[in-house]
Amino acid sequence: MGGIPLTDPRDTAAVMCGIGHWLPPQVVTNADLSSRLDTSEEWIRSRTGIASRHVAGPGTATSDLAVEAGARALKSAGSSDVQALVLATTTPDRPCPATAPEVASRLGLTGIAAFDVSAVCTGFLYGLATAAGFIATGLADRVLLIAAETFTTLLDPEDRATVPIFGDGAGAMVLRRGSASEPGAIGRVVLGSDGEHSDLIAVEAGGSRQRSAGRPAAEEQTYFQMQGRKVFRHAVERMSAAAITATEAAGWRMDEVDRLVAHQANARITAAVASELGLPADRRAQNIEQVGNTAGASVPILLAQAAADGSLAPGHRVLLTAFGGGLTWGAATVLWPGLELFDH
Repeated sequence: MGGIPLTDPRDTAAVMCGIGHWLPPQVVTNADLSSRLDTSEEWIRSRTGIASRHVAGPGTATSDLAVEAGARALKSAGSSDVQALVLATTTPDRPCPATAPEVASRLGLTGIAAFDVSAVCTGFLYGLATAAGFIATGLADRVLLIAAETFTTLLDPEDRATVPIFGDGAGAMVLRRGSASEPGAIGRVVLGSDGEHSDLIAVEAGGSRQRSAGRPAAEEQTYFQMQGRKVFRHAVERMSAAAITATEAAGWRMDEVDRLVAHQANARITAAVASELGLPADRRAQNIEQVGNTAGASVPILLAQAAADGSLAPGHRVLLTAFGGGLTWGAATVLWPGLELFDH
């Protein structure tokens, strides 16, 4: 005679139980940039909404930021008992091997599954879906998800179009097996891509296509390049559509969303997405003025900072959305839980 399962597998979800972030201590202001680039403080702020950004110092790698953020998230969760580490990054320490195993080792997590995920500024949401999949399939009961970027290392230091936009940083989250009905449960993660437009956001050199050409890379190929106007249109359209799908999957009306946590690409993009969704300015979480665009790390950094300053409170319905190179995009929902924070 068959037994009755104690839990319904359909009710299983990845549940947030810890969060943390780390920003390198060096701060570069708009005044610092305007003193050496053909630009002004007002020009930068008016076009991006950015006043300053944190920059990794000489010799500081992505793994260094990831370890700091990961340690804080584990402390927030109250336990280092995780079975997998997922690192979302576009700026690994080296092309080979992946950076995640070293991060795991430095956190004292040697022996667990550890690997990198690359989806540029959508990396955290792709990593979130991956971590949730590990939990849903029973591969892990708890997963440490880190998004870390030293994106300033990809920039032409003389390019006034990209240098003012980006900063460095890392955000991390611990997810555990739990119930889909409890606070902190991650809703359906909506993901998408469109490789037809892969050239809109790219670093051309360093990969097999450039290396196999049999000639050294031109200097401009080694730097990040972006077609800003086209990216703006795609970002607003893709983030808004994914956000609507994720909200509907959660069974929420858009006017029930308490906080929109969008990838901090540009203040104008965030405002446009909120407008498309019909969300007022006071429901937009935002930190781009102080940290700039931290690529794949921007969503978890913003979550950690908003939780710390009280603008995210237990019970808030939170809508996450992001857009990045690939092109890639995604969205997810979470009912914000009560968390212990150890970022300060």
